[in-house]
Amino acid sequence: MKYPLDCENNFEKTYLFWLSRFLRNKMTTLSNRQVKNKDRLAQTLQELIKGFSDIDKLKKTIKEVRNNGINSIHVYFIPLEKLYYFLINFGAKSLKEIDEELLSDFLATETSNLSDATKKNYRIALISFFGYIDKQNEEQNGFVHRFGIELKNWGGLAGKSGTKLPSFMKKEEIARFLDGIDKYPFSSKIAARNRLIIKIILYTGIRVSEAINIDLKDFNKDEDAFIIQVRGKGNKPRVVMIKEKIIKTDLNEWFEYRICDENLLFCNQKGNPLSQAYISSIVEKILLSVGIRKEKNGAHMLRHTFATMLYQKSKDLILVQESLGHADINTSRIYTHFDKDKLKRTTDIF
Repeated sequence: MKYPLDCENNFEKTYLFWLSRFLRNKMTTLSNRQVKNKDRLAQTLQELIKGFSDIDKLKKTIKEVRNNGINSIHVYFIPLEKLYYFLINFGAKSLKEIDEELLSDFLATETSNLSDATKKNYRIALISFFGYIDKQNEEQNGFVHRFGIELKNWGGLAGKSGTKLPSFMKKEEIARFLDGIDKYPFSSKIAARNRLIIKIILYTGIRVSEAINIDLKDFNKDEDAFIIQVRGKGNKPRVVMIKEKIIKTDLNEWFEYRICDENLLFCNQKGNPLSQAYISSIVEKILLSVGIRKEKNGAHMLRHTFATMLYQKSKDLILVQESLGHADINTSRIYTHFDKDKLKRTTDIF
């Protein structure tokens, strides 16, 4: 049976709902050869189906499960319990706010003093948990939210060089990509929509999750530009801007077809919200159509491209942080690796 992703607009209830079901699923797949009390195990499985509204009660139950002989269950529970508190402190309001970037922040924060083996367990727990939700969530309209968590680029393990530098496009590639956006043979009714959302992501650096949830009331004309208020992680608002001339034609054409529910700027042909996976797929198709191949060909690469170009032109790390909505400036610091002017100075050292 499948369930809606979010429960009654209550993040804590939502997280515990999915955590309870995930742990029940893991209990049925882990070794049960050492189980001491089969009746109690069956009772616990039923309790997990009903769910828990208190993390401490769930923790007490999982401890009992472990003592009953399902020894490995704590390998999944401990990281996900810590993630629960991390997200509460972060101010998360919906599971939709969670992406690889946020989970990488969590891993960097929570595993800094742990062994490599434990770090691997944390990563496995996160991938397994969100993979389970990917398969089990479904809205009444048939929409399925896909996290697609892989954490391949997390570099927290010893012996690795750290987090990989993000993929991004150079100036010449950006020109080809922009040409590819306008020439790609989308279906006529969605062509303007697809061009519009991709350009907004590229020219503002907003996350895909932020782009697909833009509300019309937060999309306003101001002289020769549009000011867009987006809701970032932790439901934190910030404002970005894009020149009108960049999107005017696509915007006018999209408004001729647009029939969105809930006052969203973007939606599919049934009026429902677009998915992150769909946006990434069309970005990848455009990239391949113009012969651009990156390690990460998805839509998030556009955000890295924006940030890289912004830092190269401004040399202002605070501006990058504010534009991307990073809570910690150290998250933005990775873009300083692309400062060619500083690198050129190193060539003259001798």
